[in-house]
Amino acid sequence: MDTAERLVASAQELLWERGYVGTSPKAIQERAGAGQGSMYHHFKGKPDLAAAAMRRSAAQLRAQADAQLAEGDTAVARVGAYLMREREPLRGCRVGRMAMDPEVIASDELREPVRDTFAWLRGRLADIVADGIAAGELRPEIDAGDTAAALAAVVQGGYVLARAAGDREPFDQAVRGALGLLRAAATDPAA
Repeated sequence: MDTAERLVASAQELLWERGYVGTSPKAIQERAGAGQGSMYHHFKGKPDLAAAAMRRSAAQLRAQADAQLAEGDTAVARVGAYLMREREPLRGCRVGRMAMDPEVIASDELREPVRDTFAWLRGRLADIVADGIAAGELRPEIDAGDTAAALAAVVQGGYVLARAAGDREPFDQAVRGALGLLRAAATDPAA
């Protein structure tokens, strides 16, 4: 792995662990085994490196979610695969955690991967729910966009609940509850 790659990978991990404000250039350099000159050779500074790391984390999250959302032959199964995948709730979401950082939210460049990832996720979930409605699998009175936003919010909120409790169970309860509500909206209760 070259120096630029090590810097991005180190920034990804530190941003997930400490957030943007808590991640210093020095900590990134130390974790990457790179000097200050190397960092500034490849990146304009901390915001530029953090943006690259956040874009990579967002792309990885999208690829992972997209693969899970493709599993199963029904809308409920596809959403269920996404909801029930193994996660580390006490670490939180690599992308969602950045939405809590005031410096990220204040910067269009840093906020962009967060905003775009959640817009993509809501859209992807809405498409799956809409497909389930069109196929007669889900009740037509549910709104695909509203349901998608609720599903995304459950996952992100579940991370917050787990971190606040210091226990993964509130996260697990949230996703099980969301899946139960989605199953209740199915036209076939056995779905």
